[in-house]
Amino acid sequence: MHGYLTRDGVDPAEFLRIAREELRRYETVELRRAEVIDAARVADRFEVTLSDGARLSSRKLLLATGVKDELPGIEGLQQFYGTSVFHCPYCDGWENRDGPLAIYGRGENGVGLALELLLWSRNLVLCTDGSADLTEDDRARLKRHNILLNETRIVRLDGTAGALERVVFEGGESAAVTAMFFSTGQDQASALPQKLGCKLTEQGCVQTYDYERSDVPGLYVAGDASRFVQFVIVAASEGAQAAVAINKELMQEDLE
Repeated sequence: MHGYLTRDGVDPAEFLRIAREELRRYETVELRRAEVIDAARVADRFEVTLSDGARLSSRKLLLATGVKDELPGIEGLQQFYGTSVFHCPYCDGWENRDGPLAIYGRGENGVGLALELLLWSRNLVLCTDGSADLTEDDRARLKRHNILLNETRIVRLDGTAGALERVVFEGGESAAVTAMFFSTGQDQASALPQKLGCKLTEQGCVQTYDYERSDVPGLYVAGDASRFVQFVIVAASEGAQAAVAINKELMQEDLE
């Protein structure tokens, strides 16, 4: 995990362990290891159903369910995902700077990501795994910045112990790379926002407003479900903003 002050490079599981351990000092906080399988707004409250059958009720609800990447259907990709195959250059570009990098994507998304990665490396190859769906202007921009374009179908990714070493194409050709960045879209990781009636943006994110409020009264959404800057530190900030708003709303309601 990168980009979080005092925690740069920490294993995500360790980050969660530290966070949960810190929460134990607060006697009003209860942690439950259970999946939320359903949620609904009933009158002026929320009712949440857990996978263990328990039902919880609350006046306010904060969702932090995030998004999931649409992974390219390439043989071997899973073994490198998160270690040398990434979706966000701002999260992992620095650690892979100056190396030979592959970009996976087509059309404007592929070109945009390739040009973005020029900030970290000048040794780039855009792999479109078939027809690139590019305009002549796009092809000219790639050529102008010395970004190679390979439209040959990808057979697999090869490497050792989570370290990507090459992209193998049909016909036996390969490209030696140390990492790959892809741009293939994202989806909501949970169906809860839609179940609760949240509006989604054209990009599939939850529409939120000041202090992470949603269109549903009393419902807040923090983290990657609602924003494009998908850093852990930004998600934490959004959670803090939502917490302040929720606390103020509860106090105002109690004082009426």
